Amino acid sequence: MASKKKVLIIRFSSIGDIVLTTPVVRCLGKVPGKDIEVHYVTKKDFLGVLNSNPYIHKVYVLDGSLFCLIRLLRKEQFDYIIDLHHNIRSAIIKLSLGRPSSAFRKLNPEKWFLTRLKINRLPDVHIVDRYLEAAKSLDVKNDGEGLDYFLPEDARVAPEALPSAFGNGFMTFVIGGKHATKRLPNEKIISICRKLNVPVILLGGKDDAPNGAAIASACTPLVFNACGMFPLNQSAYLVKKSRVVITHDTGLMHVAAAFNKPVISIWGNTIPEFGMYPYMPQNQDNSHIVQVKGLSCRPCSKIGYNRCPQKHFDCMMKIDEDRIVNTALQIMQHTSLEKEV
Repeated sequence: MASKKKVLIIRFSSIGDIVLTTPVVRCLGKVPGKDIEVHYVTKKDFLGVLNSNPYIHKVYVLDGSLFCLIRLLRKEQFDYIIDLHHNIRSAIIKLSLGRPSSAFRKLNPEKWFLTRLKINRLPDVHIVDRYLEAAKSLDVKNDGEGLDYFLPEDARVAPEALPSAFGNGFMTFVIGGKHATKRLPNEKIISICRKLNVPVILLGGKDDAPNGAAIASACTPLVFNACGMFPLNQSAYLVKKSRVVITHDTGLMHVAAAFNKPVISIWGNTIPEFGMYPYMPQNQDNSHIVQVKGLSCRPCSKIGYNRCPQKHFDCMMKIDEDRIVNTALQIMQHTSLEKEV
């Protein structure tokens, strides 16, 4: 029998990126003839995404001193390190542990050419496949089963926490986004919700709660503001229970993909060609991408800005609201109510 190998995966942030690493975690356990024990290091804020993952033996948390973390990791005597963050901190960890390692390709030069010169040298490769490529020396193969998200038992949201009208099914609208240029303006979201005229739960973090309140107050009681109301795993539970998920380019978009939910993703200054669109190899037809093509200024950044550099914000202001509404209603008509888990 093959001896056990201890492999450390490094990914500090974000929620979406950590979810996108889950195929690597799972596929490491499927390598023929190898007994691989997967360890994972991340930030404290993202511990809940990984704690219930049965493919992970142990999770380590960066919560304060990087060198305290390194002292802890040294005790484990890892056989290999897979760096899926590829920054200065992960480089320090690899150097300090002195073990064989590999890292994924960030493609920053290619992204610079596209955002600054509008020259597209990006390979047509999803970031999941770039993550898996970083593990190829361990004979890892893509099993085609997509992303994972394992909900703990306490993630369930009680029916009485939602308005009674939502008991017969609802959509979720993830209104947040780390940068303003990745989010629809409130007035566009309000217009979409009014046209939908079905139960819609607004999801986002505490920072999104004021926007959620403004949107809900401008709509009928069919729009419920849950931004900042629930912790991550309960928000993920609501995504899993949704018939349709409308979302910006956010972490919950990837959570929805992990549950193989019908996803309508809305793209502003970022583009799917960066390789982080919803990853659903089992059913890519569940992914509906909405964007404004042909803008000479887009993409203006690989991440985003607090305001449109060109001041017109055409990438979001010209989004086709009716396409979002019609696609969402057609999907909802043909999907059944998600039963209790």
